[in-house]
Amino acid sequence: MQAQLGFVSSPHAARVNRVDWVMTQVCLALVPGTLALVWFFGWGVLINMALATVFAVAAEAMVMQLRGRPVLPAIRDWSAVVTALLFALTIPPTLPWWMTLLGMLFAIVIVKQLYGGIGYNPFNPAMAGYVFLLISYPVATTSWLPPAVPELLEAKDLATLSFLDSARLIFTGGLPTDLSWDAITAATPLDEMRTKLDQGMTIPEIRASSPLWGVFGGRGWEWVAGLFLLGGLYMLWRQVITWHIPVAFLGGLLITAGAFWLLDPQTHPFPTFHLFSGAAILGAFFIATDPVTACTTKGGQLIYGFAIGATVFVIRTWGGYPDAVAFSVLLLNIAAPMIDHYTQPRVFGQKRRA
Repeated sequence: MQAQLGFVSSPHAARVNRVDWVMTQVCLALVPGTLALVWFFGWGVLINMALATVFAVAAEAMVMQLRGRPVLPAIRDWSAVVTALLFALTIPPTLPWWMTLLGMLFAIVIVKQLYGGIGYNPFNPAMAGYVFLLISYPVATTSWLPPAVPELLEAKDLATLSFLDSARLIFTGGLPTDLSWDAITAATPLDEMRTKLDQGMTIPEIRASSPLWGVFGGRGWEWVAGLFLLGGLYMLWRQVITWHIPVAFLGGLLITAGAFWLLDPQTHPFPTFHLFSGAAILGAFFIATDPVTACTTKGGQLIYGFAIGATVFVIRTWGGYPDAVAFSVLLLNIAAPMIDHYTQPRVFGQKRRA
């Protein structure tokens, strides 16, 4: 009777979340935000994504070959591809190709495979590779293009790059003859806000001084964050991730930023500025939710996410780097095992200890 109805013996499971299926869903969820990045910041985003993917897959294959392990299963799980895409989305669109190579070698060989491969790495490989470059080459990794907003480009006399210009800049470091670095680079909203506050300007004065500012955050950056939010909601709908870490992350950032905004709105921007100016949305849904390096208990995920969000605000406000998602995630990666240890749920049938 069971065979006729198609039943199998227990335990029953509706679907097996294989690694390749999960990683494919993450890649699909990244599409809307990636399109927005390309629209506002040019073709260099796609070139970086292609380069990082090739370098990451090649590094993964090389290490598996050296370890005497099968190469194809390691490549087919798409984990190296997701690492490459997340890394490429955080670096400037003009980063030299050899820096992308260094970042991917550090992420795949040192951070991931040195610890045993997927499932064993204690740190998020994409963020570790990014921080490695950020500390080693701070100027190159913080030189962003201005968003392609006509009012901003006209007000600051800035230019955009074509596909060929972007490729030439990435592979040779050469700029078009009629352009200079000052004509194609601009401060990010987080960097400009931090710089102007350090100069003693108030929030209303800063917002009135430049067409960079939108309703919630920086112009262009708002759309990027909003479309990454759409991708994050897609992953929640597909049950790739749960709501605990993203909600706690964004809640920790909003609550901490909101408290300081209430204390002094002249020197602390409205809390939504932190959500829509930088990598907060990308970090909450795509980076902090890494199943290998994040907490596993539900209570632990809430603590983990909230702590990342609060740390992001602290580093952005008083630290040395305007956008702090990568540093915050890596710091809480260290604490994840301890948080899990103290948030284990009670075993069914056992009494909780006093």
